[in-house]
Amino acid sequence: MGTNTPKVNKKKLFITGVNGLLGQKLVAQLLEKDEFEVIGCGKGESRLPFGGFKYVSLDITDEAKVQEVLSEIKPDILIHGAAMTNVDECELNQEAAYDANVNATSYLLQASEKLNTHFIFVSTDFIFSGEEGPLDEEAIAKPVNYYGETKLKAEQLVMNSTFKWAIARTVLVFGIAHDMSRSNIILWVKSSLESGKNIQVVDDQYRTPTLAEDLAAGCILIAEQGAEGVYNISGSDFMTPYEMAIMTADYFDLDKSLIAKVDSKIFTQPAKRPLKTGFIIEKARKELGYQPKTFRTAIGILAKQIILASS
Repeated sequence: MGTNTPKVNKKKLFITGVNGLLGQKLVAQLLEKDEFEVIGCGKGESRLPFGGFKYVSLDITDEAKVQEVLSEIKPDILIHGAAMTNVDECELNQEAAYDANVNATSYLLQASEKLNTHFIFVSTDFIFSGEEGPLDEEAIAKPVNYYGETKLKAEQLVMNSTFKWAIARTVLVFGIAHDMSRSNIILWVKSSLESGKNIQVVDDQYRTPTLAEDLAAGCILIAEQGAEGVYNISGSDFMTPYEMAIMTADYFDLDKSLIAKVDSKIFTQPAKRPLKTGFIIEKARKELGYQPKTFRTAIGILAKQIILASS
């Protein structure tokens, strides 16, 4: 008897926005697990520093192209993480925001419906008004900016679809991209204080900041378990940006006296921000086995990644 075990056909998992922070973390974790055949798309060339997955260049706002690519790949699962997420940019360029966040979702849904794909949509706490928090999955959405409106509209399209869907809502995602192209509160506080700069940080906004690796892990748990419905996938620490800055300064042993506590009203930004959001993540913990890192642990993870990126 031969010892060859028959090759099991892996399910195809398709990710939109693989060049982005979440996309990079998803691909890295999925390749490590080796459970799925991973296909990812982004605009232009792949910016990931590794292979091991299939990359497709795709503009998801091109309806015909979306149909063509998906009908060719026939994914079993789709994680839709691509979006226009710059909140002020969305406020100023509403047509582009609608196209990227609503139309693109609609095209992906239509193509997925034909294939009976498990559709996992990544959403945001910015669909809420910010009058209270932390929030559970049943909270009533009422966005205060255009970005939130587009994400809510996309959520509604997903919820109205007739096939298998899940929504992973998240909050203030932070992490380090492979090319160090994106900043985040930890990097900003660290570099500002190291160069002796005084910084102003708001203490009237509340969030449950989410490590990008944790969000990726949560989306993968939904995919692996074929979970359906809405899940809050965020960090567990309910805190203000000021508290995040102080914790960062403490971790790196930097001068906290350079951090000034301010009210968000002093900043004039094109888009209004919800004051208090943050999520209750009990459902994801119980049903999916989701376990996010504490904010302090996340700072340690980033500290190691900074060293690796600069070596």
